[in-house]
Order: sequence, then structure tokens, then C-alpha cells
Amino acid sequence: MTQPRIVIVGSGWAGFYLAEFLSTTLYSVTIVSPRRTSAFTPLLASAACGLFNFYLAEEPVRSKTRKCKFIKANVLGADFASSKIHCAPAFEDDDPISNESFDLEYDYLILAPGCMPNTFNTPGVAEHALFMKNVSDAMAVRKLLFDLLEKASLPNCPVSRKQELLHVAIVGGGPTGIEITAELDDLAHKELNDLYPEVAKYLRISIYDVAPHILGAYDRKLHEYANDALLKRDIGIETNSRIEKVDAQALYIKDKGRIPYGMLLWVTGNKAVPLISALDVRKTEKGLVRILTDSHLRVFKSTTSDEIYENVFALGDAADIDGSSLPTTAEVAVQKAKYLVNFFNSRGTPVHYSSIPFTYREKQLVSYIGSRDGIIAGRGDREGWTGRSAWLAWRSGSVMWTRSWRNRVVILLTWLVNVIFGKEIAKM
Repeated sequence: MTQPRIVIVGSGWAGFYLAEFLSTTLYSVTIVSPRRTSAFTPLLASAACGLFNFYLAEEPVRSKTRKCKFIKANVLGADFASSKIHCAPAFEDDDPISNESFDLEYDYLILAPGCMPNTFNTPGVAEHALFMKNVSDAMAVRKLLFDLLEKASLPNCPVSRKQELLHVAIVGGGPTGIEITAELDDLAHKELNDLYPEVAKYLRISIYDVAPHILGAYDRKLHEYANDALLKRDIGIETNSRIEKVDAQALYIKDKGRIPYGMLLWVTGNKAVPLISALDVRKTEKGLVRILTDSHLRVFKSTTSDEIYENVFALGDAADIDGSSLPTTAEVAVQKAKYLVNFFNSRGTPVHYSSIPFTYREKQLVSYIGSRDGIIAGRGDREGWTGRSAWLAWRSGSVMWTRSWRNRVVILLTWLVNVIFGKEIAKM
């Protein structure tokens, strides 16, 4: 008997979880993605700053124990009437094979293509900024940081140039921006002081955000606590900042003028990948453009009626439930993926999930703000809290995002070695 074919688009949190746990006894599972690895995004800042090696912050889609097929390609569009997706091989350096497109048939299609960084069409950002979406981004951050430190250490580099080279400008005051700020600041006050004693003192971190305050997802008490804690460590916080353009050496802010930098990290939010605009489905009308689904994660057709594609599902950052909007977080993506795994794997069993709508179980928001300090949002009648216990909750939660016990053990051992001997970041 031929197995029904499930095709998953995307290898992020949702797509990878589905590939990991969908029954390959019941289905023929194929995952299509331009990336052959899946990044653990909450670990990228830590990996960039040397808390552990980069390979621990991602996992390959192909595995001896994972019986799904993998195709390294971009999905260009879908023909829902004939149950096909249109694909093009995803290879860099203008490889001619990338022009050899092909179609892939499916019985069930699961759309989880994720999002891409939103530059808000700011001139120069795409060319000069670094992002924090995958391990290659984290590697680029670490490489540039050490290149800048070495340039600043040259005997013919004046102090004014050292200060410019070692200014790290972080655009985005959300959890990702604050956590990379925290990890970089910890690194600067510990290992970099030992490795670069003559220039580490010139390292300066600044946060720029268009919003009136950082960490807007938290209540006033918590985001003000975080703001004060960062300012005490001489981290610059420039809210209400509208960046007009960026060049290779500076960003230009309305009413503030030219701000030189050595490294520019752009972590402001997401925008839809090109595939979303190519799909004939119902989408959100405001903000981030996302595919709209019903409460069973089935995709609505592009009409204004409530018609759905019975065999097409969507989840992750690129999708949202009509009338019940949820944030673009790893937690939401994984919970939806678990729901679909139960839906598909329970077929033929007494309890089938087809009649059970998806329900999101909210977890407390946690952020690291540096110097072993953190903040945790309250829930219900319980107030949020701060301090070392919040940092420990964040750190332990980060470990649990990894998908294998092997990686968790290695990360914990690496942290222990770091505590005893310090990070050997220059060797990594």
C-alpha cells in the first residue's frame, strides 16, 4: 500500500519538529528547505559569544535516525488544484543547477517557511548589517568582532579610530537585541579584558529602537528595570530613534545625525518570505503578512468565504490563526507542530485529533539582560521577577531548546568548564 505523501516546506522550529516526529511508518515525509540545518535561535547569541561551539546551536536535517527525505530547494509557489509545489534548487554562487526548477507532488502540504529579517527598506542595511537568524550569522558576528579588535590593536590605530571600530550598534530593543547585548557585554568585561587588555576598554555597545522603550513585551516595571540595569553597565540606549540610512561605517539617525560603528547588528523583526506573496491563500492585512488558518491549522482559500484547503496546513512565523493571533516565537511554532504531529499520527486510532482545535498554552517570557541578571514576565495574578533566579531560568530554558540529550550534556559540560577555566573564545 502506497503511503500518503506529506511535504513540509521549511526546516525551522515547526518544520524540523514535524520531520522529527511524524510517523514514517504511516507517511512518506519530505522536507523542502534552502538550509540543510535547523538553528536553535535562542542559542545563537550565546554561541556567537563563545559559551559553546557553533555546532551545538544547530542540527542537520539529514540524520541516520530520521527517516524523512530532504530536498535542498526554495519553494517558489504552489498549485493547490493539482497538489504540486514548484521548486528551484537552493545553491549559492550562481550555480547553474539553481535554474533547473522542478515540481513536487503531495497528498498533504505543510507550510512552515518562516520569515526573513525586516530591513524596513532602510538604504544600506542589507549590504552592511549583520543579522541573527542562523548559525552562519552567529559565526559572522564572532569573526567581525575579533577582526575589529585586531584592527584596533594595530600600533598605528589612533584612539578616535579605536572608538569607532569598537562601537557595536544593535538596532532592535526586543528580546533578541537585548540578549545579544547582554552576551557581548559579559564577554567584553571578562575574556576580552584578558585577551585585549589595551583596547577592550574602548568597546562600547549601543541599542537603537524606534519604540519609546526597550522590551515592549514586558510590563513597565520590568522593562524599566532592564533599562536601568543596562545603563549602569554603560550600555547606550537610544529609543525613539529613526534610522534613515546606513553605510559601511556609520548609521544616520533622524535628529541625531551620523553615528560611526564598527559592527551593526540588525534585529528589528520579521517580514514575509517571497513564497507568501506567491501563494493564492488568505493572508493577514496589517503588519507582518502571514497565511491565515482555521483553528485546526488548515489554510483558508483566498476568497472571503470560510472555505479551506483540506490537505494544506500552515504554522510557524509565516502563519496565524484567523481571529486568534499569536506571536512569532519558537514556543508557538513548536506547540503547533506538536498539534499537527498528534493530528497525523493519531489517524486510525480511537482518539483522532481532527475534531480537536489547537489551543496555545502560554509560557512565561524570559530574557537575559547580562551580569547573571534576567527578567521573567508575570502570569495571571503572579507578578514577574528579576535577578539571578531569572537568569538561571533563562539559561536552563535555553538548554532545553536543544533537541538531543547529547547536545544538552555537552552544553552543560562546556558551561562548567567555562566557569572553572574561562572561555577559550579565541580558539573557537
